[in-house]
Amino acid sequence: MPQNILLTGKPGCGKTTLIERVIKRLSCPVCGFLTREIRQGRSRFGFKIEDLNGRKDLLATKSFRSKFRVGSYRVNVEAVDRIAVSAIEEGLGKKTVIVIDEIASMELLSQRFRNAVLAALDAPYPVVASIQMKSSPFLDKLRLRGDILLFYISSGNREALVNKVSQLVNSAYESASARTG
Repeated sequence: MPQNILLTGKPGCGKTTLIERVIKRLSCPVCGFLTREIRQGRSRFGFKIEDLNGRKDLLATKSFRSKFRVGSYRVNVEAVDRIAVSAIEEGLGKKTVIVIDEIASMELLSQRFRNAVLAALDAPYPVVASIQMKSSPFLDKLRLRGDILLFYISSGNREALVNKVSQLVNSAYESASARTG
């Protein structure tokens, strides 16, 4: 039975918002991280990364000094390791749902992040993650796993998915708890 949930959709479709609403409805412990846009007026200037304990850092901006680049953004790979990887690793070996928002080009610049994502998906407790629609060998491999349920998010189904995903995660958590004692 699939226990891990991947959410995908076009940029701005509400993946992070959906994950935040799901977290509020879970009846089990949760750890992980969220990625948020940084806006200046109507323009997106960059992204920040924040774990569920409140630690945050700059993920990428157009003016950040870094050799790592995705489109017009310069990426702070050290922040991925410090915030995202640490948040994922914190959940490994614990009885907790792991939230990964998101698995995309910027985060995938970190090999430690890739390894942590695979470890989380292999762990006995469920993962809820957003995943970039773009194709890549790593992302495609994740989508093809037998323990994944993949949902495409749109403005038309986002609200209905909050209840469905919450129920699926709570059920997967209960099943994992019964299996692991």
